Amino acid sequence: MIYLVDASVYVFRAWYSLPPEMVDRDGNAANAVFGFARMLGDLIERARPRHIAVAFDQSLTRSFRSRIYPPYKANREPPPPPLTLQMERCRELCEHLGVAAFTSDEFEADDIIGTLASAMRSRGVRSTIITRDKDLSQLIRNGDVYWDYGSRDPLGYFEVERRFGVSPERFADYLALTGDAVDNIPGVPGIGPKTAAVLMKAFASLDDLYGNLERIVRLKLRGADTVRVRLHEHREAAYLARRLTTIDCNAPLDADEGTLRRRLPDLDALMSFYDHHGFGPVLRQQGRRLASLPLD
Repeated sequence: MIYLVDASVYVFRAWYSLPPEMVDRDGNAANAVFGFARMLGDLIERARPRHIAVAFDQSLTRSFRSRIYPPYKANREPPPPPLTLQMERCRELCEHLGVAAFTSDEFEADDIIGTLASAMRSRGVRSTIITRDKDLSQLIRNGDVYWDYGSRDPLGYFEVERRFGVSPERFADYLALTGDAVDNIPGVPGIGPKTAAVLMKAFASLDDLYGNLERIVRLKLRGADTVRVRLHEHREAAYLARRLTTIDCNAPLDADEGTLRRRLPDLDALMSFYDHHGFGPVLRQQGRRLASLPLD
């Protein structure tokens, strides 16, 4: 099993939930670094992963999706400079903890996680995806786990559909129909989550749906003919949305099974890092425990 951590959601959660008065020796905010350090250390101590990697988003506006559709994520405010600096410090923390960290100008954290999960699956290694982002559920296959660490219990393959209303293989198509307001993806007007879930249970994929629009009128679906017309009229928008909602599992990453193996923390570097950030005994004690964990 490899543990793949979607870092940004946990860094953001710490940024908004922990006191902004936490600062390092230079007076820079350190609350997000502290929260992420607690979360990642707890995960390693609890799961004792043989393989682990952390994926960071580099930019809201420079990924390949923004070239396909310039409004993609344009509704989001860029992170404030103090948070951007803390993201960099979190990547540095990963190195001290012996954890591989990845980021890319072209690809998002989702794509990095998808690429690593796909590569390890080809070697017979299943994935536990650590995230709060439901979009990543599309990567789950039988034997994999979706885990909103610290908030919910882990979800296996069959539990994903019970939780989100659609199977993992159809999740990107589901989002292509509903759109995704968080990422500024419009989808098909008038198609909400309930209707999209019904359609994704009745059809194998977006392609199957558009190849058999006439079957919609036979479904137990309120306003079925109106849904059929809307889908017909907004076919181009649906397929554009699917290009945006589908996680790319072919990002060019310099990683292999050896790169992804957890290493022992560099205790000297880790303690120096904690000194600089003003972190107290809780993280120090945890760091020493992590250094004593077996690697296999």
